[in-house]
Amino acid sequence: MPLQSAVNVVDCFFFDGIKAIFQIGLAVLDATAVELCNSKDDGQALTILSRFLEHVRNEESPLPQTGNWHSMLNNEQEAYPITEISDLIRDSYEKFGNNSVEQIESLRCKHRTRVLQNHEDTTKQNVLRVVAPDVSFLHEDLEDLYDMFKREHFICCYWEGMSSSLARHDPSRPYAEQYKIDSRQFVTLFRLCSPWAWGPHIEVLATRMFRLLDENQDQLIEFKSFAWCLDIIYNGEMNEKIKLLYRLHIPPALTENDHDCQSPLKGPLLSTTRPLKLTKANGEEKDYQKQLKQMLKDLAREKEKNTEKEIPKMIQREFIQFCKTLYSLFHEDPEENDLYQAIATVTTLLLQIGEVGQRSISISSGSASDEFIDSENGACSSDQDCVFSETASTPTHPTPSLPLSEADWVVSFEHILASLLTEQSLVNFFEKPLELKPKLESAKINPYSLRINGTSQQPSMLC
Repeated sequence: MPLQSAVNVVDCFFFDGIKAIFQIGLAVLDATAVELCNSKDDGQALTILSRFLEHVRNEESPLPQTGNWHSMLNNEQEAYPITEISDLIRDSYEKFGNNSVEQIESLRCKHRTRVLQNHEDTTKQNVLRVVAPDVSFLHEDLEDLYDMFKREHFICCYWEGMSSSLARHDPSRPYAEQYKIDSRQFVTLFRLCSPWAWGPHIEVLATRMFRLLDENQDQLIEFKSFAWCLDIIYNGEMNEKIKLLYRLHIPPALTENDHDCQSPLKGPLLSTTRPLKLTKANGEEKDYQKQLKQMLKDLAREKEKNTEKEIPKMIQREFIQFCKTLYSLFHEDPEENDLYQAIATVTTLLLQIGEVGQRSISISSGSASDEFIDSENGACSSDQDCVFSETASTPTHPTPSLPLSEADWVVSFEHILASLLTEQSLVNFFEKPLELKPKLESAKINPYSLRINGTSQQPSMLC
């Protein structure tokens, strides 16, 4: 409403109190009732009210008249009818002046619950409208997931006492950012919703997942991030799932202070001298050497085309943690034995790849490295062909014994993904369809079972 008209409303407020504001509000709704009833959503209704208030004039005001911003921004061709402020105030007193302050307060108390519920429903629909285009969940599943997320927020705020989420809850923020959860709450929800077994490893991985999602490092995440990570696990393609698991085992998700990393991370480097020809249980022998050489060539070509930011490579201590996670995924799976055998094969191949790169770095740093590389370049058509050559692992020229650095042993995400794709049982495991609804139904039946069973601390007092 323009300032020239608003001063008249303030005069009424000083004379009659809050009753005057209530009456004028009802008069505005009465004047726009037909258009409001025909509006399709809240946004259109707000546009109608804004346009009406902008065209409320006070012809008696000595102040200069201001332009109608709504008409200017929307290039409206038709003139909108002008409403005189005195007429609006007179209508408010004639039609709604019989209501006392006591009656207004009584009506507020009567309808407060419904108004608050409508506000929560509006917030929910706006959040789902923002999140839905980025995920593949069914609408009803996404609604249930949001209800679970909000319930966890309120339980920890009011049932378990003051939390960082309650302290930072700001209704004035965008709808998608009004409810946030901390690391402990995220672990609880992740345990409820995760489709994979994980075993006792789940708490560590959920904590790493939280670090990965907490990009601004405020120790809180919103619903959109939570839905995104679950969508990859449930509906993502195999390469997306492997990329997410990969990122859980490199910084910033993985830290030196991670208690699960003490033994493997601080231990000595692993090594293997097993050949690249592996014998299967049925006696069949499979040679991966040519297959992996071609695989690395294809990866090199794809890397040239790829414009995305390169994912950091994984050193051996991080790779050990990655393998541990894969083993935990297969627990109690019907194809558990085949999956364990497949991951053992893939692990051996990746250790070979990492060792070849490590020895190549050691050789290139020695005094005979230049002569060795020159001789190899003449025999190999590409760098990828040299990776698995016999001379790469056993140089023809004697070189001094050099210490191998842990940082020299690396494998890339592309190496890991391509190696996993060579085992059909692993491909089947990561590509089989997963359903979120059973997890949500289970959480509805007994939403507090995790707390009662001790996975989350019980409250010492109710607030």
